[in-house]
Amino acid sequence: PVLVDFWAPWCAPCRALQPTIEAIARRYQGRVRVAQVDVDAHPQRARSAAILGVPTLVLFAGGSEVDRIVGVADRETIARMLDRHLEHPV
Repeated sequence: PVLVDFWAPWCAPCRALQPTIEAIARRYQGRVRVAQVDVDAHPQRARSAAILGVPTLVLFAGGSEVDRIVGVADRETIARMLDRHLEHPV
């Protein structure tokens, strides 16, 4: 699975979420790949993922979206989403 953080440099909530994303990347190292997409630098990727606001976290498995969180989420909320899909893969 790949967790993609869609963000923008001007987005204060995105910057606030950054330490949480880094902690999640460490916690799930080897089990979930974590990537970030700057929606300003890569607008086509944002459009193809139907990103309407930032921050948005999208979890992909097998090349398809399986879950998403829009807005700032705490570490445990993100972990619950990941654990749910790691325990019961789509």
